[in-house]
Amino acid sequence: MNPSREDLENLPDATLRYQPGFLLPKEAESLFGEIKSQTPWRQDTIRLFGKTFQQPRLTALYGKNGQAYTYSGILMEPLPFTPLLEDLLHRVSIAAGEKFTTCLLNLYRDGSDSNGWHADDEPELGNNPVIASLSLGASRKFHLKHRRIKSQRVRMNLESGSLLLMAGTTQHHWLHQVPKTKRPVGPRINLTFRRLG
Repeated sequence: MNPSREDLENLPDATLRYQPGFLLPKEAESLFGEIKSQTPWRQDTIRLFGKTFQQPRLTALYGKNGQAYTYSGILMEPLPFTPLLEDLLHRVSIAAGEKFTTCLLNLYRDGSDSNGWHADDEPELGNNPVIASLSLGASRKFHLKHRRIKSQRVRMNLESGSLLLMAGTTQHHWLHQVPKTKRPVGPRINLTFRRLG
């Protein structure tokens, strides 16, 4: 069961808003199929503790201003927005009250694909970045934990068609992850809208 809106609003050092049903189920299903088949997915290598690994998910970057994005030592040059992604950018920007320029897409092919503990706090995102995360496909667990207050943890289930907004000082004080799971789970696409520059 997901935390209530009141629970999310009362978290220390965070501004979180979760909107299930941002997209209707039929539209979410249709978009999932189109984006999955039309996106030129890539799998980068990352270095952890001196060793090189294949990133445990596929990614793609789209941008409005041609600005590259670097995270975990990976440099991504943006592709131009497609009409489909342009429409989603517009709708999500209105919902968030933010003018996003960039969309980082993640494809989690199954439960062995994941995203470890991190914060979206790269310098090019600016101070107090707003991150809007749109989920399509299979539901996946999403965890948050406070950097200093060990008792402050949140577990959510991000459903297809849902929109999660992280704003304010969230990225300064909280880490988040999409953990691996051994239970059978289908593919999921996560579109994270952000503003660069």
